[in-house]
Amino acid sequence: MDNQTKKKMTPEQRYATMHPWRLFFVVALPGMISMFAMSLYSVLEGAFIGQTLGEGAFAAVNIAFPLVFINFSLADLVGVGASVPISIALGKGDQKTANNVFSCSILLIALAAVLMGGIMYFAAEPLCRMMGATDVLLATSMRYLRTFALLGPLTTLFFAMDNYLRISGYVKSSMAINVGQNLLTVALLALFLFGFKTDVVGSALATCISMCIAAAVAMVPFLRKKTVLRFARPHFHLSMLKQILACGSPVFLSNIAGRVTSILMNISLMRLGLQILGEGGGTTAVAAYGVLMYASDLCWPLLYGISDSLSPSIGYNWGAKKYDRVKRIVRCGYIGTAAVGLVSTAVMFFGAPFVASLFVSGEDAVLLSVASHGIRLFCFAYLFRWFGVMTQSFFSAIEKPVLATVMAVSIALVFPVLCLGALWNLGLDGLWLNFVGTNILAAVLGAVLLFFVFRKMKSKEAEAV
Repeated sequence: MDNQTKKKMTPEQRYATMHPWRLFFVVALPGMISMFAMSLYSVLEGAFIGQTLGEGAFAAVNIAFPLVFINFSLADLVGVGASVPISIALGKGDQKTANNVFSCSILLIALAAVLMGGIMYFAAEPLCRMMGATDVLLATSMRYLRTFALLGPLTTLFFAMDNYLRISGYVKSSMAINVGQNLLTVALLALFLFGFKTDVVGSALATCISMCIAAAVAMVPFLRKKTVLRFARPHFHLSMLKQILACGSPVFLSNIAGRVTSILMNISLMRLGLQILGEGGGTTAVAAYGVLMYASDLCWPLLYGISDSLSPSIGYNWGAKKYDRVKRIVRCGYIGTAAVGLVSTAVMFFGAPFVASLFVSGEDAVLLSVASHGIRLFCFAYLFRWFGVMTQSFFSAIEKPVLATVMAVSIALVFPVLCLGALWNLGLDGLWLNFVGTNILAAVLGAVLLFFVFRKMKSKEAEAV
């Protein structure tokens, strides 16, 4: 009987009654697996490109991908931004508002993708040059970017639908779709790169095709009306749009600020690489930075998977004014992300040469050496990164967009720029240590902001009593 009750438990009942640690394992572990599966493709893409197409193609993709990521960030702006008011509305028992926000967000994502796709396609050359592409890397970067631009309107819905599946209680379905999407991507990647002998266009096509299929599959439960959220006739109003933009802006601004930082990093890498490594050193330095970013995809998604998966339950209980339960769930999130951060640091430090060799051909001895050394410095960021990730997610979940935005922009732009200047004299080591300094500063800022939030929450608890 107990098992039947568990199976029939609705998302609302789960968020409201399940023990926080059990809730953590029910929603956060599938979330971690989903995010890791999504990142696994990125890791394999980097490995395939680095091993088959070489250092130049690897550097070109690293230059273009931040622009692709901006397009996906718009979907995150709406998807994450809508998820918060949806979760809070469900916590208040307001199904009508939740359905309307859900329906409006789908239309907004589609329109934004069409607009951004057009801009990326027709302005590909100046955009890639802005990112630091030299004449040698420009054509390859443009082909990669334009492929994503053409198929962007069909791919960006995937990110939002994943959020909405989890809100509706389809945690395992979301995980299965993510895993399936990435397995399909890897298969297509191997087919295009090894079978059809394509260049970076094949890599982009593999991603886009699998994401289109995954988005269509994720849409099925909603079309069959099997979910908590239902499609409704959309009614747009200014207050709803402001709420979506406010709640989604921390993630969006973080992504945009991160891309600005990428531009500065690419320029710095080109300059310092040439000075330190000699002729062609700029390309080598950019490629090494790309290795660090791909290596980060082995760990970062686990942190994000925990914090993002717990957000609906935090938002639901915040809307229901169950502040003590909010704190207990958040505590589980901090403990879980701290454990991931500690393990990630150890694995990356001791396994640096192996991790670097995944993306670098054995013939590129200089790149392999630079990347391995960079990973050993960069990995210490994970001793602190977990705190900033969970804190930012917590602020977003309880509708504190200003605090979340302060965290996001500081982590993605303000602190990296400060560290860039402070550590410049250390050369390339200063660029790798930039991530460590940024996350130390983010942890300090997060702790200060949390102190005031919890103090205010304590007064709300007293008022409720």
